[in-house]
Amino acid sequence: MSEPSDVIDAAPPPPAPETSPPAGRSVTARATLAGTVVSLLLIIAIVLGSRLLRDFDSALLPYAVATVFLAFGVAYRYTVWVSAPGARRLFKKGFGSFFSADNFRKAPTALPKMIATYLGFQKFLGARSRSRWIAHQLIFWGCILAAAITFPLTWGWFTFTGDSATGPGYEMRIWGIKVLGFDSLNILGWLMFHGLDIAAVLVIPGASYFLWRRMKDRGAMTGQRFAYDLLPLICLIVISVTGLLLTFSSIFLHGGGYEFLAILHMVSVVFTLIYIPFGKFFHIVQRPAAVGMQLFKYTARQDDQIFVCKRCAEPIDTAPYVENLRGTMKDLKLDFDAWAEYCPRCKRVLRGSAYLTHVKKGFK
Repeated sequence: MSEPSDVIDAAPPPPAPETSPPAGRSVTARATLAGTVVSLLLIIAIVLGSRLLRDFDSALLPYAVATVFLAFGVAYRYTVWVSAPGARRLFKKGFGSFFSADNFRKAPTALPKMIATYLGFQKFLGARSRSRWIAHQLIFWGCILAAAITFPLTWGWFTFTGDSATGPGYEMRIWGIKVLGFDSLNILGWLMFHGLDIAAVLVIPGASYFLWRRMKDRGAMTGQRFAYDLLPLICLIVISVTGLLLTFSSIFLHGGGYEFLAILHMVSVVFTLIYIPFGKFFHIVQRPAAVGMQLFKYTARQDDQIFVCKRCAEPIDTAPYVENLRGTMKDLKLDFDAWAEYCPRCKRVLRGSAYLTHVKKGFK
């Protein structure tokens, strides 16, 4: 009879457990694939929208390349973001409510109102500070105006052609189709050719206010980072100032220093576009999901699905929202998800009671 050790030695080794690739690697692969697909789609849209590059201005090539990198970065970062448990639940609930026919039947005007008030006019900022709200509105609408003009021009989707070499009659074409004719000497023509200057005038005071606030306000200074908090504001100011200087040079200096300003403006724009997905401005892309979550909570309130505190019976939030919060905490392996069922005051009371019972026992 063989010894137990001999049997163990003679037995074939157990099969190695199958190891799955690290989660981080799979998320990175998905994010890279999403970024590549979105970038390719944008390149195809540029080629087709510019009528096979016939309307594409080669002088704007650096801007177009930067937008392709922007598309890749946004898709990459968004995929990584929604892969996290909390963001994934927010994404599913938010966009599920956003496109829900049932929610539309319950409150047909709720979604347009939330888009206008939450995305457009950001009234939630006005509740914190009127000056911050005004500054944020200036930056928001200035950037929206600049993007609406710059991106289509950069991609060759918009073109302006003149009746003669010096005008004053011009035609605006979209994808080669004439949509508007205007005189460059009237108010409409002035607005068409100075839209980016108007955007710059809006952005400069808004960005300057936030930059000043971050330099002076102790609350804002606490924990701020240069690359994350200050650099985006500086970039916006540099882009706006150099854009205005280009107009000043062409009108008052007969083009003096125009080439240097054009290069400086291009470098600042390209850097900012590439930086957007990995900096503070990424919240612009995240915000629509938050609108969906607000709609998710609003429709639950309409159905009187209010969750009350288990200790004092005060309303906390909607029942679906509390359940969603508990689910997120479980996904994150946080073993205190039951605390979501108590209001803030009762949480403090219960924590204090637990401290007296288990830590300061005998010292009441």
